[in-house]
Formats: sequence, C-alpha cells, structure tokens
Amino acid sequence: MAAPLRIAVVGHTNTGKTSLLRTLAHDVDFGEVSDCAGTTRHVEGLRLFADGEALVELFDTPGMEDAIALLERLDGLVAAGERVDGPARVERFLATSDAAGRFEQEAKVLRQLLASDAGLYVIDARDPVLPKHRDELDILAGCARPLLPVLNFVRAADARPQDWRAALARLGLHAVVSFDTVAPEIDGERELFEVLATLLHDGRPALQRLIAARTREAEVRRLAARRLVATMLVELAARRETVAPTEAAMAAATAALRDAVRAREQACVDALLRLYRFRPDDVRSAGLPLGAGRWEADLFNPETLRQLGVKLGTGAAAGAAAGVGVDLLAGGLTLGAAAALGALAGGLWQTVGEYGQRLIAGVRGQRELTVDDAILRLLAVRQRMLLAALEGRGHAAQAPLALEDPEARRWRQGSLPDPLQRARAHPEWATGVGDGAREAAIGTLAEALGQRA
Repeated sequence: MAAPLRIAVVGHTNTGKTSLLRTLAHDVDFGEVSDCAGTTRHVEGLRLFADGEALVELFDTPGMEDAIALLERLDGLVAAGERVDGPARVERFLATSDAAGRFEQEAKVLRQLLASDAGLYVIDARDPVLPKHRDELDILAGCARPLLPVLNFVRAADARPQDWRAALARLGLHAVVSFDTVAPEIDGERELFEVLATLLHDGRPALQRLIAARTREAEVRRLAARRLVATMLVELAARRETVAPTEAAMAAATAALRDAVRAREQACVDALLRLYRFRPDDVRSAGLPLGAGRWEADLFNPETLRQLGVKLGTGAAAGAAAGVGVDLLAGGLTLGAAAALGALAGGLWQTVGEYGQRLIAGVRGQRELTVDDAILRLLAVRQRMLLAALEGRGHAAQAPLALEDPEARRWRQGSLPDPLQRARAHPEWATGVGDGAREAAIGTLAEALGQRA
C-alpha cells in the first residue's frame, strides 16, 4: 500500500486555511475557525480516505506573518557569489536560532512544506495584492514543492479574484483554483483535486481515486437525504386518527396530530444535519428562521404558508391553516360538532367509503383526521430548501444559512404526487408497516424530490 500524499496547507495568517481543511474533511470540529489573526499556532493534520484507505494527508499550518523580514533574513544567509538553491537556503535558515525565535511560526510552515509532496497556498480573495504576498510566494517557492494557489471567499461582494489571478500569473503560477470554503460550488472539491493532480504526476492515481470515491459518497448522501424526506412525507400522508365527533375529542386529537407532525419534521431535520455532519447550531436562517436546528416559523401558522407561497387547496383557508383535514368517511354524514371547530373544516378527504371498517366507523359518527395537503406541500418545500442549503454550505461557514431552493416552487401548489395520494389509502404506512408498495412509493417520491422543474 502506497503512503498517502502529503499536502501542506499554507498562506498568510487568517486567510481560511483551517476553513479549507474543515470543508474538505466535512468536519465542523476540525481545528479552530476565527476572525482573529493567528488562530492556528501549530501544525495539525487529517486524512482523506477512499474505500477505507488513506490517500491524502492534509496539514494545517500557522499563518505567515512577517514574510518581508523573513525574506531579508534568508537573503542574508547567502554570501556574495555563493550559489545556494532554494531548499538549501531554507534548510540553512531552519538551523538558525531565529527559526525557534522571531520566525518560529514561519519555520513550522517551511518544515511542513519541505516534508510534503505539494502545498495549497490559501488566499483571501478579498485582500488586495501586496508585496508581503509576493515575498511569501518567493519564500515558499524555495522549498521546491508544487504550489497550488487556492482563492478563498470568492463569493464575497468585495472579492477580487481577477486581480489575484493576474498577479499570480506574473509570478509564473498559472494553475489557480477558486474554492470558497463558506459556500463551495457543488463541483468545487473535484476541481481542486483535479488541478492538483496536474501538478503531481505520481500522485494523480491517488487523487483520481479520491475524486471517484467522493463523487460516489456525495451521490449516496443525496439519495439518503431525499429518502429521509420522502419517508417523512409518506408517513404523514398515511397517518389517520379516528376520533369521536365531540368538540373536546376533536380539539384534543387535532392538537395531538399537530404535535406529532411537528415532531416528525424535527426528527427529519435532525437526521439531515447528522447526515451532512453539521451541528444543530451550524444552521441558521434569517429568511425563514431555523435556529439551533429547529424551525422557528411554526408549521401550522398561516403566515408560514404565505411566506413560502404554498397555495391552499379546495378546502377552507381555516382548515388549511389548521393543517388537519376531516374525513367524512361516507356521503351524507354531517360534520356535527366538528362544524363548530371552523379550523377543521378544510381539506376534506375526497375518496369516500373505500373500506368497510371505515364506513362503519363513519356511520357510527366517528371522524378521521388527516394531515392537510397544504401542510404536506409546506413540509416538502421546507425540507427541499434545507437540502439545497446543506448541499451548498461549507463546514467552515459561520454566517447564517440562506434557505432558498428555486426548484421547490412546483411543490407549492397543485395536487400531491401520486406516491402521497396512494399513502392516503394505507394508514399502516404511517408506522412503517407495509409490503414493497410502501418502499416503492418512498423511492418514487425520493426521485421526484431530486428532479428539477
């Protein structure tokens, strides 16, 4: 088994080196991320695996703080007329007392780069190109290791990636990658490793294996996420609560059903955060509040429906807002006491008297409560928005999560997808009971959740 590729992550202080490792490792707990300069003081490493084999080792290094003075010190170590190549000059410096004193942090960077196969030079694309950056690159080039500049924070309004690309080209660095650690492109990780592979001929097979493995992992994760949402929707569409037609019984059953729906949605959110390896407090939104992993906009509040543009069905607005439909079970039965609960009067079940037992229950005056179509649509929209946000969020992100998914618009109105219509006729699906038809419905719905409009 070949040794893993060793990649040093280097650069000026506070450019997002630790953030890059967090995002590549999908690990919000790696290192410490802060806006304060010099947060990383020691070299830390992590491994990236494919099929159980470690293929790449990434090393987080301290930020370089005084490159101008260090370059002068390096130049002073070479006597007039003496011919010393870059690595020899760096080694000469590392043997001096300054490497353990004034330039201790820079010495750690240089030792790690010398011990690595290549380096990723992380740049905050919001910064102007300054002489200190050119001096840093001059010093790092002395280690004679392939160096790939990585432009971070390129999605910021004040980013200047073109200035940086032009400056790097003048220094002979034409292979440059844009990788925003806060909001990476879906294929950003693949591009980074592919460009790195062009600089490391011997490391190309390992990097190609890593790319292939991570592509598979991402697709498996997306499929698992959609199945989590589809399972929740199918179970809630299938759920039925039989209740006596008295005001007290109907009110209690309605409240209990609402609580059950809220709890089921929260369980889905928790599972999605675990799947994408985020903590509950890593996901926040100003547009539609999701704080500490919990929706702050109540699922059954009419304003929540309005905010997300969910259209009401044929039922009364009060019924849709309540989120609970009353199933008449048989033609000719009146709502009785339920009529007094105006919030329960919408979203009536359209297929009446399908099963004998339910028909008998209806004749006896009992009622069945179901989750309203509008609420099911709202659940689908909210979870699709969360999925889209998690897909585009880096594990170093500190800012609030933007919950937006333009593809969710087709879930806001119209009839429910066929798998949910079928679930209405199978109350046993709500508890996970059912033959292959339940799993087929979940699979079909999961596929629909991933389709573009």
